[in-house]
Amino acid sequence: MLPVSTTQEARHLKFVQATLFAGFVVSGMIATILGPSLPTFIARWTLDDSQAGLFFTTQFTGSLLGVLLASAILSTRGYRDALVLGFFLMAAGVTGLNSVSQYIALLATASYGFGFGVAIPTTNLCIAEISGARRAAALNVLNMAWGIGAIACPLLLLAGLKADRFSTILLSVAACALLLSIFFASLNFDALSRKSPSTATAEQNITPAHPLNVPVALALLFFLYIGTENGISGWAAEQAHRVGMGNASVVMPMFFWVGLLSGRGISALILTRVNESLLVITSLLLSAAGTTWLLLAATRSHVILAVVLAGFGLASVYPIFISWLSKWYGERARRLGGVMFSMAALGGATMPWLVGFVSQHANSLRVGLLVPLFGCAVMIGLVAELRRRILA
Repeated sequence: MLPVSTTQEARHLKFVQATLFAGFVVSGMIATILGPSLPTFIARWTLDDSQAGLFFTTQFTGSLLGVLLASAILSTRGYRDALVLGFFLMAAGVTGLNSVSQYIALLATASYGFGFGVAIPTTNLCIAEISGARRAAALNVLNMAWGIGAIACPLLLLAGLKADRFSTILLSVAACALLLSIFFASLNFDALSRKSPSTATAEQNITPAHPLNVPVALALLFFLYIGTENGISGWAAEQAHRVGMGNASVVMPMFFWVGLLSGRGISALILTRVNESLLVITSLLLSAAGTTWLLLAATRSHVILAVVLAGFGLASVYPIFISWLSKWYGERARRLGGVMFSMAALGGATMPWLVGFVSQHANSLRVGLLVPLFGCAVMIGLVAELRRRILA
C-alpha cells in the first residue's frame, strides 16, 4: 500500500492532468475558431481573400508574442502563472470577436492568439515533463483533447448561426476559458515536474558531430507543421463554400479535426511498437495526398474525404516533434521550447496568409492550397534527413 503522501501526490498529479486535458479542449476550440468563423467575417465586412488572410496573420502574430512570453514565464514563474494568463487572454479575445468593428475584431484576434500562444506550449511541455518515456503517447492523447475542442467548435458555431445566436456561442466559449483561468490559479504545479529517465541517454544523441544542425531542422519542422495544419484547416471552409456547400461549409474544418482526432487515437496505441520517424514520413505522405485531393476536388463528398485524409495524415506529426524536443533536450526544452514554439507560431502567421495571397494573385484558391502541399513535401525531406543521421 502506498504511503498517504505518495497517494495524495498521485491523486494530485491525475487531477492536474485532467485539468490540463480539459483546458486543451477549450484551447482547441479557441485556436481553431477563426476558420469556421471566416465566411461570417468575410460576409460581415466584405473582405477579399488577402484581407481575410490578415486575420490568420494577426492571430498567429499574437501567438508568437505569447510563446515568447511563455518562455520567460516558465523559466521564472512556472506553469501555473503561464496558464492563468493564457486562458484569461483567450477569454478576453473571444469576447471581442463580437465587435461590429473589423479593427476591434482584429485586436481581439491578436489577444486570444496571444493567450493560446502562452497556454498551448505550456501545457505540452508540462505533460511531456511529467510523462517520462511515454511522452509521445501522452502528447498524442493530450492533442486528442485539443482535437475534441476543434471538432466541437464548428458544430457549435453552425448551431449558433442557424439559431441567430453566433454571439452567444462566442461568449459561452469565452466564459469557459475564464473559468479555467480561475481554476488554474488554485492548483499547485511545483512538485509535478520530473526528469525522464531516458533524458540523459537521449541528450547524448545530439552532438556537434552531426553535420545536420538539429535545432535548426527541428525549428523548421515546427514552423512548417503549424503553417501547413492551419493552411489546410483555415481555408477548408472557404474552399467548400466555393465548391457549392453554402452555409454548411462552416462545418468543413470539423472533418479535418475528425481525421486528426482519429489519427491521434490510433497513434497513441501504436507508438510503442513503431519507429517514430517512419510513422511521421508515412503520415505526411497521407496528408500530402489529402491536400492534393482537396485542391482538385469539385464535389462536396470529395472535399470532405480530402479534408479528413489531410487531417488524419497530420495527426501524429506534431506530438512526435514535441516529444523529440523533450527527449533530446530534457529540462533545457523549457528554454529551447520558446524558440521552437515561436517558429510554430510564425508558421501559423505566414503560411495561411500566403495561401490567401497566392489565391488572390492567381485568382484561384486551388493554386493557393499548393502552399500547404509544399509544406508537407519539405517536412518529409527534413524528417528523412533526421532519420538518416540521428533517428535510424
